[in-house]
Amino acid sequence: MGALPHADGVAFRVWAPHAEKVCVIGDFNEWSPTATPLESEGNGNWYADVSAAKVGDEYKYVIGNGEQTLEKIDPYARQVTNSVGNAVVYDHGAFDWEGDAFEMPGHHELVIYELHVGSFYRHREDEVGTLELVQEKFDHLIKLGVNVIQVMPLAEFAGDLSWGYNPAHIFAVESAYGGPDAFKVFVREAHKRGLAVMLDVVYNHFGPSDLDLWRFDGWSENDMGGIYFYNDERASTPWGDTRPDYGREEVRRFIHDNAMMWMFDYHVDGLRYDMTPYIRSINASGRDLPEGWDLMRWINMSVREQYPGRLLVAEDMQRDPSITQVENHGAAFHAQWDGAFVHPVREAVIAMNDEWRSMGAVVDAVTTVYNGDAFHRVIYTESHDEVANGQARVVTEVNADDPTGWHAQKRSTVGAALVLTSPGIPMLFQGQEFLQGEWFRDDVPVDWDLRDEFSGIVRLYRDLIRLRRNWRDTTRGLSGHGVAVTHIDEEANIVAFHRWAEGGPGDSVVVVVNLSTNSYEDYRIGMPARGLWKLELNSDAATYGDGFGNFLSTDTEADGDGIGDQPTCAFVSIAPYSVLIYSLS
Repeated sequence: MGALPHADGVAFRVWAPHAEKVCVIGDFNEWSPTATPLESEGNGNWYADVSAAKVGDEYKYVIGNGEQTLEKIDPYARQVTNSVGNAVVYDHGAFDWEGDAFEMPGHHELVIYELHVGSFYRHREDEVGTLELVQEKFDHLIKLGVNVIQVMPLAEFAGDLSWGYNPAHIFAVESAYGGPDAFKVFVREAHKRGLAVMLDVVYNHFGPSDLDLWRFDGWSENDMGGIYFYNDERASTPWGDTRPDYGREEVRRFIHDNAMMWMFDYHVDGLRYDMTPYIRSINASGRDLPEGWDLMRWINMSVREQYPGRLLVAEDMQRDPSITQVENHGAAFHAQWDGAFVHPVREAVIAMNDEWRSMGAVVDAVTTVYNGDAFHRVIYTESHDEVANGQARVVTEVNADDPTGWHAQKRSTVGAALVLTSPGIPMLFQGQEFLQGEWFRDDVPVDWDLRDEFSGIVRLYRDLIRLRRNWRDTTRGLSGHGVAVTHIDEEANIVAFHRWAEGGPGDSVVVVVNLSTNSYEDYRIGMPARGLWKLELNSDAATYGDGFGNFLSTDTEADGDGIGDQPTCAFVSIAPYSVLIYSLS
């Protein structure tokens, strides 16, 4: 479907089942509305092979239906001049990938960094960020230690500034960001630097503005959207009556083709589906759109079979294990954003008073596992959703009057430490690593001056990520499946948990968390094994910030009597709002 260039011209095919006639207009025929008619293929598709057309030509379709004459951008346009402009003939095969054969690391090794191209980095505040500009910060991301960039939606949207969740043309890369070649360069260069690239896709609705798909061939029912959409109550979403008709074969193929295009033509390493509850349900509760569930499974099984090793993530947030099941007609995602983690952990670190914090809720957040697989969930304290829509960055939620102060630094980094030590695939949001405050807005760029001002906090994030990825070969357990709580004290606001893959020296890790304003010296906790436990990280170390490092923490020997179900114990000293990470020597 779409405009397909070949050696002798360009073949055009478009689905318009209610059209009485279709022509293609463009640079190749001086935009004549009658010069280049398409022929009906008898199945709702219209086709023409145009020898005068070539790559780079702009074009549109002219569709006749009764008294209606409609000019429409090709639904399969691989490039557009802008969301209300023209389609452009584009050749995916012309790009030089320079031998790109990148393979994404195993899911247990991933640390994701979510970013928004338009606001991530700008030379001037009055310009729009681009894919080229993001590449100027690759060195920062690599030094930080993340190995996956998750890009918020890139499909062409209305205007130049947007979060991206209003797709107008799902096969075209946003022109303000640089268009298709810019995204290919971005992915190629990221791969050269060891960074995987995931893309956020929006299949729960289209538009609602600048939407040429709306009544594409002039037909509709109930004053609804026509052939690409449901034309009854199933069309309703929080973003307008623009839910695609998941039960119609041509629409299912349209969305399936789109997902596979990102894999094949752009070499992306994974997809994150926006708000899947609105694909499987009209009002996000249940599965009253079984055809939507079937569509997700069809796409995901296709990706699993044709692109093994890629990562498929659902923003489902409803703790449904079948989202990440292949058997029993599961949706076949690899992981889902986990509301069971982000909400209780944010609540625990943001709460003003220590007595309002629930260590039991933190323990539940740490230990939640779906289908017996630690990596069936993505865990985080900040995402584009959690730091907007009436909420703010963690540091601002902690103290809006002093979002870079001691309390904000200490408690936000406890949250980050929980993200990077708990079972799951950890994710950060742009600027989190240097105390970006306020809330996410597409027209306000990240404040990169904070990176230099709070270089100690950046170092803390870097050190946490290195431990998570086992760079010292002493903390393999942080990328394992094993988790067990070894200590919980609601009164003192202290928890400790054991993480392991196989267990034993170089593998077993114990994480101690103090979410109180008190420091504790020679505090006794249960330990899973006797021996020397080396202190790998103390989040209160002086190197991480002013006002840090006023309390000494050291290696500890586990040789005492057992506590509870733990065979032995050790004594630790921990500062207020701090995390200690120990490895078994």
